[in-house]
Amino acid sequence: MADLIADPFRAARLLLHLRQEGVTDARVLTAMETLDRAAFVDDPALAPLAFEDAVLPIPCGQVILRPATTGHLLQALALPEDGLARVLLVGFGSGYMSAVAASLAAHVYALDRYARLVTEGRARLERLGIGNVTLRQGDGLMGWQEHGPFDRIVLAGAVDELPDGLFAQLVKGGRLVAPVVSGGVREIVAVPADGETHRTPFFQQVPALTEGVAAVL
Repeated sequence: MADLIADPFRAARLLLHLRQEGVTDARVLTAMETLDRAAFVDDPALAPLAFEDAVLPIPCGQVILRPATTGHLLQALALPEDGLARVLLVGFGSGYMSAVAASLAAHVYALDRYARLVTEGRARLERLGIGNVTLRQGDGLMGWQEHGPFDRIVLAGAVDELPDGLFAQLVKGGRLVAPVVSGGVREIVAVPADGETHRTPFFQQVPALTEGVAAVL
């Protein structure tokens, strides 16, 4: 777990920036302050950028989202303070967002369409001692019914409309969060299973989620 301890000075600087960007949830900020994003970056040349608010490339043409984007999505989840939530994350990527969520929830179930990211991600989670993330290759927009229903579902990529099928995989009182880009408008949309939809304007670029499972990578 030592690999996950963040540099205090750089983490504090990032924390200040996140607050300026509107990430104010104390639990999310603490988790992001203490978790070293560099542990999820394979290229040593990119490690110095891990605590900058920057998109970082990873294999399969994918990226690690900006910390501000990760913070906004996790903040919109409104994870319960008891830490008992079961979370489905669509778009595992490097595993950074899953790791942050895992420090705030009982268990994270993560899906990615790329076999390489799943294989490398499992090895990374094991190396870092993160035991409450379950990962597999799959079409995240179809969810993971076998492990549902979930207390929270979050999409780590943009969609033009929310996938209807995911709502059936939420518990009563659960919440689905996704970046939605439609008609040139970017919003983070948070939909409680039995409540009012919340829409927050969002000005950061988020790669789109793709249906299906990658046939090659």
